[in-house]
Amino acid sequence: MGGVDGDFNGDGLRDVVIADPMATVSGKVRAGLIHVVLGGGKGTVEVSQDMPNVSDAAEPGDQFGFSFAVYDADKDGCSDLAVGIPYEDVYSVPDAGLVQLVYGSTLGIGQGKSDIGFRQGADGLMKEAYEPEDWVGYSVATTVSATGIPYLIIGAPGEDVDGKTDSGLVTCVYGTGMSVVSFDQQSTGVWEDREAYDQFGASIAAAGNLFVVGVPGESIDSDRTAGAVVAFRPSINTDGIPAPVWGMGQSRADGAESSAEAGDRYGTSVSLTSYRPSGAASASDFILAVGAPGEDLAGAVDAGVVQTYHSTAAGTVSQLNWIDQNTATVEGEAEAGDFFGQRVRVVNTSPSAVGTASTMRLAVGVPGEETSEDFRDKGGVQVMPLIGDPGSGDAWIDPGYGIPSEPAHQQLAGISLGGTRTALYVGMPYGPAGGRAVYGFPWNVASGGAPTQTWKPGEGGIPAENVAFGTAVG
Repeated sequence: MGGVDGDFNGDGLRDVVIADPMATVSGKVRAGLIHVVLGGGKGTVEVSQDMPNVSDAAEPGDQFGFSFAVYDADKDGCSDLAVGIPYEDVYSVPDAGLVQLVYGSTLGIGQGKSDIGFRQGADGLMKEAYEPEDWVGYSVATTVSATGIPYLIIGAPGEDVDGKTDSGLVTCVYGTGMSVVSFDQQSTGVWEDREAYDQFGASIAAAGNLFVVGVPGESIDSDRTAGAVVAFRPSINTDGIPAPVWGMGQSRADGAESSAEAGDRYGTSVSLTSYRPSGAASASDFILAVGAPGEDLAGAVDAGVVQTYHSTAAGTVSQLNWIDQNTATVEGEAEAGDFFGQRVRVVNTSPSAVGTASTMRLAVGVPGEETSEDFRDKGGVQVMPLIGDPGSGDAWIDPGYGIPSEPAHQQLAGISLGGTRTALYVGMPYGPAGGRAVYGFPWNVASGGAPTQTWKPGEGGIPAENVAFGTAVG
């Protein structure tokens, strides 16, 4: 049965998940839903809170599908879908947030056993008190520990801990018995301290025996919202939390102690993949990409930057590259409001082999890019090697140039990135209706290259109705 990542019905074929958190469900505006496109051309399934085996009910403004992650939570060979609903009201408390785990089965997703909901409160599985705008489920990620234990990691960046507004909280749900533990920056061994507006858990990335939490609101010295990232092992230590590995604020590869500046929001986006270094017997290490879309460059406010790191099996971390659009050999030019790095996505296309520039790939979303004054914030995506020289073979795609959508104002191409080992997914939830779709590109796409896959409302069994189809994709 199954065993393929992202296979919800156990037929051995990968399925694709496309979220429209702004969709109307049963007349409820912005209730949100997810389209699961079944592999092998077997049609689509709509997952929402109005499904019979999904608890609660669709409500206006919930935004079901704001985030999601896929893993085999019960180890039955069928993938399961963890859906973040950060704007879910808990009783009368607005935007407290919820994560729903919708199970896959041979009958189909949501057709087997009933879902599990993870929310706060004395009658919830997460025991912290629910409060307005905690945003439980703003980010979610999944992985499997070195001993085969499934982990679901949930971010609640709006959580107020001990009176610290929006300091943030992360919860791990682990094992098939669904054990739950929560932690923040005041937990033993975690880098830095709990502070108001840190937003610990605003982004999360996981791969194998490591996960990384973005803290984009972190203040570094006197620089507010400079940002930080903190890494953990998916294994519970003697302090009762996932074992902290390292933490850091922004620094440069040229040896400068810190390049943190107010408003950089380093850690807004994070993405992690396994890596086999030369001489290693397996993919025991990791490569991490961190986006700081608020970075100012040579007077260009919010031009943005991406930094990449090598995290070793021993738990050390070192910087590989500082990448911006002024970097020598990298295409483009850094401009104000580009927000380069608002989204990042990394992949290892051959995880059993020694990593190379052709197998270790990085995609950077640049939603504020405008290649001419005709189309403000048209956006685009830059694809490049994750290791080695990022400018050696980088490629650029945007609406009308590779992305088959008519160019227009505020399309924000690059705001939604996903993918697998074989394809990079670019979601286009905004802009002209004819271009709203999810496009799959090869990871070695050339500049202006065409997609090899397309999922579009009104085609291939996908309902035509959509509001922000492709806001998240995987």
